[in-house]
Amino acid sequence: MISALFQYLKTFFLSLLLAGNVTAQTQPAPSNPVLPGAYQMEQYLPLLQGKRAGLIINQTSEVKGTPLLDTLLARGVQVKKIFVPEHGFRGVADAGAHVKSDVDAKTGLPVISLYGNNKKPTAAQLEGLDVLMYDLQDVGVRFYTYISTLQYCMEAAAENGKTVLVLDRPNPNGHYIDGPVLDTSLRSFVGMQPIPIVYGMTPGEYAKMLKGEGWLKQAHALKLEVIACKNYDHNTPYDLPVAPSPNLKTMASIYLYPSLCFFEGTVVSVGRGTSKPFEQWGHPVFEKFSSESFRPRSMTGATQPPYEGQNCYGRILGEKEVAAAKKELQLQWLLEAYNWYGKRESFFNNFFEKLAGTRELRRQIMAGKSEQEIRSSWQPGLKAFNEIRKQYLLYPDFK
Repeated sequence: MISALFQYLKTFFLSLLLAGNVTAQTQPAPSNPVLPGAYQMEQYLPLLQGKRAGLIINQTSEVKGTPLLDTLLARGVQVKKIFVPEHGFRGVADAGAHVKSDVDAKTGLPVISLYGNNKKPTAAQLEGLDVLMYDLQDVGVRFYTYISTLQYCMEAAAENGKTVLVLDRPNPNGHYIDGPVLDTSLRSFVGMQPIPIVYGMTPGEYAKMLKGEGWLKQAHALKLEVIACKNYDHNTPYDLPVAPSPNLKTMASIYLYPSLCFFEGTVVSVGRGTSKPFEQWGHPVFEKFSSESFRPRSMTGATQPPYEGQNCYGRILGEKEVAAAKKELQLQWLLEAYNWYGKRESFFNNFFEKLAGTRELRRQIMAGKSEQEIRSSWQPGLKAFNEIRKQYLLYPDFK
């Protein structure tokens, strides 16, 4: 019992440290602040009366700084199980790391991992539940796996006669759409549906699209409820109060993530194992091209980072680069690194196509296509996707 309590306190304080890094600076409170769906308790507490609930949550699931789990228990909601996505309940596990199912030391509730070999809740895991409540802060990027977890949970609910209740949260990258639309022959956990890399939808809007387009097994049978945010539209800037995962520590990293995550399918490091992951990129052999460098080391959320203990030379991205990445997905860094590496096919690994969602991008890069030529090839797919997307928006769109 003492060891379990110690482990709980350890992970809790790690998550607090992680959460404290998400914003670059304190901003004055707006007169009409954005209020996520979880804050609209008057709307969803009546839906939970007499219901047995399973929560799909992590460290981002909060109501005015209090964990959603604690908020619901304090109000007498019958929470029976906790389901957690990639990075675990406290959001400190490495990307891709196995997260084991466990028991929450504070509440004694079973914690079921939805990552690894158990991405979709089983009938046995849903037994004794009436409703699945989803409340995860997403970043609006196709290969960020929380929307894959959302789809699997919606499918499991449809197959087992459960209601899904989505407490919506703003999308910090919800003000544009960009990137290639997924070729469905490349479906994987980092891309399950024909959407672009940056798809401009909140979790609630995306859930409506999954059901409405029939992109779920037994979509017609699913009972879906979405509790919308207040004071939000797709032009509204939104600084996340809690880091969504251990390697997205700042708003700068969240804006740069759609562009830099391509590097996860190459030999290039994105700075995992440093204080600024997804705010820089580099490789040990780039020393002759750049004097800017970082040195990865083992740390929470990056226990064995690429090139641990080696100097990686490349680009340290600042305000100018972040401002550009907030407007559209940037390819210039990927093309630059490919050229620095000697234009060799070994620059890419087998993960690249899954991240890109297309086989064309690698071919275009190796053929020497310019960024503008590559971007032009995306436009028909983006236009067609946006016509579908607009049918499911809950909030005024960006211009």
